[in-house]
Amino acid sequence: MKPTIDGTKFGSITIGGEKIEHDVVIRLNGDVEKRKKKLSKALYGTSHVISLDEAKYIYEDGAERLIIGTGQSGLVTLSPEAEAYFKRKACRVEVLPTPTAIEAWNNATGAVIGLFHVTC
Repeated sequence: MKPTIDGTKFGSITIGGEKIEHDVVIRLNGDVEKRKKKLSKALYGTSHVISLDEAKYIYEDGAERLIIGTGQSGLVTLSPEAEAYFKRKACRVEVLPTPTAIEAWNNATGAVIGLFHVTC
């Protein structure tokens, strides 16, 4: 079951009433996991660019849509390799500032996964 995101403030996101103070990935089954941003940081020196390795970690078979919350100011981007990977998987990607991405997430239907950056 897809959890409802209650809101976000710089440095946190509240999901189903629980305040979480780190980036998260929300799986197809509704599980909320800590984002493995080290997969991107190892390559780019920052977690603001999603690498191919992180894209492979994020994606799940059957996902039709990925909503990425890019932070309060919208700094996170997809690397060209990650973008191509999602395209090959026929997974539509929406890249939006986290507050806007939350609204998209809460209104989403179907096989959707999410990644939400909670700072910058």
